[in-house]
Amino acid sequence: MILKLQSKHNLIECGTDEAGRGCLAGPVTAAAVILPKNFKNLILTDSKLLTHKSRESLRLIIEEQAVAYAIAHIFPTEIDEINILNASIKAMHLAIENLKTTPEHILVDGNRFKPLATISHECIIKGDSKFLPIAAASILAKTERDRYMTALHMKFPQYNWNKNKGYPTKEHREAIRAYGLTPHHRKSFKQLPDQLSLDI
Repeated sequence: MILKLQSKHNLIECGTDEAGRGCLAGPVTAAAVILPKNFKNLILTDSKLLTHKSRESLRLIIEEQAVAYAIAHIFPTEIDEINILNASIKAMHLAIENLKTTPEHILVDGNRFKPLATISHECIIKGDSKFLPIAAASILAKTERDRYMTALHMKFPQYNWNKNKGYPTKEHREAIRAYGLTPHHRKSFKQLPDQLSLDI
């Protein structure tokens, strides 16, 4: 499937997406990207459909060719305070606000968003496999968060975050059961099926 470059052809558009929403540990990370009008790439698509190597090579292309891009993290303490949906939207807002070029229209992956200033927006289900700017944002968010969790793994190797990136794998849950929670775990998430027995 060939992804579209724009939705509103007369406006400066950015795509935005997040990574890490369903994780037990680590930040939720969002990116925003404005691509040039002549941008073409036949490989770029939803980051979840690509290999690690492809994502990293595409990241270099996006950083080199984008008109503007920005990335933002919201960390577990704030996720626990405002909930993961609000944290995801806040991360997207921060990324968009940090763009060096202000967009006139926002393409959002998914079905939930809150208006940002006076900028128009549209929510697109599976937008990261339909629009290039959203796919580009998904690549930046995913690769940045993966790098963050890999670095964090050096301090907490028992959780194997370099592999599971904080997602609720069986291995991650077993490590939580054995070693407890770190300051990087989201306390508001159900960490274990028998959570009542976990001292948090």
